[in-house]
Amino acid sequence: MKPEVLQDALTFHLPATLDSLRQMVGINSFTNHGAGVDAVGQLTSELFADLGFAPETVASEHSGYGRHLFLRRQPASTGGKPVLLVTHLDTVFPLEEEESQDFHWRPEPGEGRIYGPGTVDIKGGTALIWLMLQGIRQADPEFFEKTDWLIAANASEEVMATDFADRTAERCPAGARAVLVFEGGPHLDGGWHIVQSRKGRSVFRIEAEGKAAHAGSAHENGVNAVIGLAGVLPGVAALTNYAADLTVNVGHITGGTVINRVPHHAAAELEMRAYDPQALALAGAAVEALERPLQGRDAAIRVHRLGDSPAWPADEANQALAGHWVEAASQLGLKANLVPRGGLSDANYLCRLGPTLDGLGPSGGNAHCSERSPDGSKVPEFVEPASFVPKAAMNALALARCLAS
Repeated sequence: MKPEVLQDALTFHLPATLDSLRQMVGINSFTNHGAGVDAVGQLTSELFADLGFAPETVASEHSGYGRHLFLRRQPASTGGKPVLLVTHLDTVFPLEEEESQDFHWRPEPGEGRIYGPGTVDIKGGTALIWLMLQGIRQADPEFFEKTDWLIAANASEEVMATDFADRTAERCPAGARAVLVFEGGPHLDGGWHIVQSRKGRSVFRIEAEGKAAHAGSAHENGVNAVIGLAGVLPGVAALTNYAADLTVNVGHITGGTVINRVPHHAAAELEMRAYDPQALALAGAAVEALERPLQGRDAAIRVHRLGDSPAWPADEANQALAGHWVEAASQLGLKANLVPRGGLSDANYLCRLGPTLDGLGPSGGNAHCSERSPDGSKVPEFVEPASFVPKAAMNALALARCLAS
């Protein structure tokens, strides 16, 4: 694949890419707005039809969400392992928020930005997939035609519903040659950030059960659940170990009702994150070990594990895959910086299918933000249109290197 031919093709298709992105951003696709999510899915299906992709929609396990979208383009003969290109259809913005904040498609050429809901997270990633494939088809039609492509678009990524990963795995029974997630990938520190690992997460609820009593006339008969819970939380927070990239965050606490009653119940919810699955498991076990029965003046402690998101570690296969991006960037006179990322994405759930990279979408910023302050110190989500061509070129050349090796 000749870089100059590829870049010419990408530059030619950029206006159509941005126009398609404008249409996607114009549709509210808040996760709970299933009709809007499905409308983005339909628009996406139409966009990729010209490239020969056949659509399949699959209902979410949650009745209020939209339908997951799978777009497949298979050669006549295939080994059964597709290149998996991952995006999502939903955003975090309810329609009322978009309207109240006047948050919509808003190009600002002087700033080199386009503002709007989903411009970088992740409708911009969907548009970049289309641009990349158009460039590959024009610059190296044989590579495009012989590759088994599967685009998987999650209808409920923003709430981390896990059924999408299962539906995707069903369509990759032999795994994937590569799992490529098109979340935004900023240009920082002199290079393009390519994500090669993400933290896993475990979520817990700790409940304290005491005994209610009148706070004035029978205080000695009560067991204060708030005090019992408060006694264990410092130890939970102390499990944080920055040297091991393990964080524990107690994020929500409730307890008691009125001040003239000894509270009989209190609860706290927390999350912990780590890149190392073993570190996450050990910290989780330490929290679960806090359970105890009601004894004398000590409240009972109950621990409930509410959910887990697997860690995506930077293993040898992922590092080898990332090396192709480093080489492709160098070929283009660019730089790829391989970085970890603490937040969750579909990569956490799909990395089991094959070597994985994330952050392959365009550069932008302020994802999940809709506000704009009068003085301009706070601005909403945006994408940088100048990032599409270099990022698509890097992805295309790296893919060609990866699949040829």
